[in-house]
Amino acid sequence: MTSANEITPERAERIMAVAHRLADAARTETLSLFRSPLLRPDNKSTTGFDPVTQADRASERAMRAILAAECPEDGILGEEYGGQSGQSGLTWVLDPIDGTRAFMAGAPSWGVLIGVSDARGPIYGIVDQPHLDERFEGGFGRAQLISRAGSVPLGARRGVALAQATLMSTYPEVGSPAEHAAFSRVASRARLVRYGLDCYAYALLAAGHVDLVIEAGLQPYDVVAPIAVIRAAGGVVTDWQGGPAHNGGTILAAGSAELHAEALALLKGD
Repeated sequence: MTSANEITPERAERIMAVAHRLADAARTETLSLFRSPLLRPDNKSTTGFDPVTQADRASERAMRAILAAECPEDGILGEEYGGQSGQSGLTWVLDPIDGTRAFMAGAPSWGVLIGVSDARGPIYGIVDQPHLDERFEGGFGRAQLISRAGSVPLGARRGVALAQATLMSTYPEVGSPAEHAAFSRVASRARLVRYGLDCYAYALLAAGHVDLVIEAGLQPYDVVAPIAVIRAAGGVVTDWQGGPAHNGGTILAAGSAELHAEALALLKGD
């Protein structure tokens, strides 16, 4: 006998179908304003610069409308419109544009993040880059990149030590001073360090092009979808203490368990 909250194959197929509908709807809303003179950024912060655009809001509204019709029993957590409780045991975690600064600058490193979590954490995710027509999907036995060229399997790169690794992070100023010092211990030993790709860095890790992504100061909607995709591709994701990362804060994503352990020891100062 199955429990009410168990993910049966039929339920998994429905979740994936709905997730792709969300991604399609978000593509429509975001692409209509990407590199457009009609884009009008606002600042959500009173102490710094935390941009939001009408594209962010329209993208999340479009996804929430589909969920209201198709999955009214599920919870929702979105960056722009907050949390909504559900009864099914599942929560859709949405970032309508991860990388709004890149979006504003016309750089195609932003993405739409669609994750699904249960009580244990992420179980499925999509990282979608509409302008490049690249959709990275992971969970329920799937790990694939869907693009104009078709579908190819995702697979994190293995057999790479830190001295040969490519490390990515969105900002050079990672976290607090103590967190930045910890990050620097890892970065100083990596072969190549690059910055600025937002969620696209996690997608590249899942595809086997990047070996490490290390960040701090994150929210759940920043990480749930990337965690699901990277794990489905064979990678390892934790916080900087080796615990779950899906609630936000710090994140260490690696292509292999061995590389993860090497970077984690430096982050912890072991």
